[in-house]
Amino acid sequence: MSITMTLGKKARLARVEPLLEGKVLPTEQTVQALEAVLLPGDRVALEGNNQKQADFLSRCLAQVDPSVVHNLHMVMSCITRPEHLDLFEASIAATADFAYCGPQSLRVAQLIADGVLKVGAIHTYLELYARMYLDLFPQVALIAADQGDTHGNLYTGPNTEDTPVVSETTAFRGGVVIAQVNELVEPASLPRVDIPGDWVDVVVTADRPYQLEALFTRDPRQINEVQIFMAMIAIRGVYERHEVTSLNHGIGYDTAAIELLLPTYGESLGLRGKICRDWALNPHPTLIPAIESGWVRSVMPFGNEVGMGAYVSSRPDIFPIGPDGTLRSNRMAAQAAGLYATDMFIGSTLQIDADGNSSTVTAGRVSGFGGAPNLGHDPRGRRHSTPAWLGTGAMSTGRGRKLVVQTVQTYGAKGTPHFVESLDAVQAGKDAGLPVPPVMIYGDDITHVVTEEGVAYLYKARDLEERRQAVAWAAGATPFGLARDRSKDDMMRRDGLIASPEDLGVRRTDARRSLLAARSIADLVEWSGGLYDPPSRLRDW
Repeated sequence: MSITMTLGKKARLARVEPLLEGKVLPTEQTVQALEAVLLPGDRVALEGNNQKQADFLSRCLAQVDPSVVHNLHMVMSCITRPEHLDLFEASIAATADFAYCGPQSLRVAQLIADGVLKVGAIHTYLELYARMYLDLFPQVALIAADQGDTHGNLYTGPNTEDTPVVSETTAFRGGVVIAQVNELVEPASLPRVDIPGDWVDVVVTADRPYQLEALFTRDPRQINEVQIFMAMIAIRGVYERHEVTSLNHGIGYDTAAIELLLPTYGESLGLRGKICRDWALNPHPTLIPAIESGWVRSVMPFGNEVGMGAYVSSRPDIFPIGPDGTLRSNRMAAQAAGLYATDMFIGSTLQIDADGNSSTVTAGRVSGFGGAPNLGHDPRGRRHSTPAWLGTGAMSTGRGRKLVVQTVQTYGAKGTPHFVESLDAVQAGKDAGLPVPPVMIYGDDITHVVTEEGVAYLYKARDLEERRQAVAWAAGATPFGLARDRSKDDMMRRDGLIASPEDLGVRRTDARRSLLAARSIADLVEWSGGLYDPPSRLRDW
């Protein structure tokens, strides 16, 4: 039996105890402490999702002596920072189970191809968290928090995110939890306790506040008239038609445009109170006008968003606010809400193939999945009914179906078609030696495709050939779309399988930027009553 399996928590802590004052580790001795606690072959959970990063601990981990610490098995939500991959190039780590690696997708693909990084599996967030409770529980967890006290109690503030999962799955399997904090405070002075001290073994003050990405911020100035046009199509052809009241929006300008049209275009259609009431969603700044206009009833957030703290705290009627007056986010709980409590997922993609499969993996990139496959599929265990869920189901059994919508322009900014015969993900998976292609959302889960051509209602297709014809129609003037059998268009329109903008009563000439409830970041600040404090890079006033 290996030393990793035989050396228990007490023995590990005994090795680092000479460096500690109680549970407090001096900042400058962090690398030495990691070399004392970690053993070759350990499973290590490094908190680094797509917003909050335990970046001080990841930088320190990259500095350990590879002759002392090596062959680590990293269990991570996201591989997003350069040193995350430096670990593998330095032979400190060998294997990774992860969910997403967007900013590092090119480098990940290359390291996999070179045999430097071995992939356990590419998961969805919820899938990875589940396995951390079952068979991927860590020997050591490296986490981040806003504040910690000398007893190990942690205050995570608005960005709790997946800290509870990472710390709990480690603490209750005899592992060691090490927390970096922005500030060390005296006992009983934390605003609230998000992670109790008996889950945490070591607390260290980081050399600077943890990294936090403004992941969900979209500048309304970048929303163009094509995206506004598609947003109008989506509102009329999906949201209104199906009475969608609970939903998740993916990241991107397409869905940001929808959010900014609710108080204007949506209001003109008399839809307030009928659609878009309850959200599994981070605090998108572009959602502020809809909240202030009375459209939104509740939001369950995965995490916070940079600059949204004061605004979110001012709306405890909408967001989950603690007794300290700040947000309590939770990535795993929000994933579960998005999976089972919402009627619809709508997001963008980079490619859709002939069968409706979609992926953000393109040639030479392995980006992972994040939460889209959880949110973007039909959870067959659902039993509560809503009009939207029932309306897309099999009426013979009375069983409904979740709406899963992909919205994408037919062509990308560089003239690359988004609709293809076969996904790049298929070849990328082969090149990376993955057992299955990294498809983000499977075609049989997608119920609607929205493009500037209109809406393809894939859930109405009676067989695979009809679905392919509907996808090809939505593909418009792409080579894939032009190769379709156009003689079937009229029949598909009569059967309700496709609907053009004209069929939906949407005019191209109405798609103007003046329809947006906010047309700049400054407008969003004004809508918030001055409470939204955007990142400095987005300020132009």
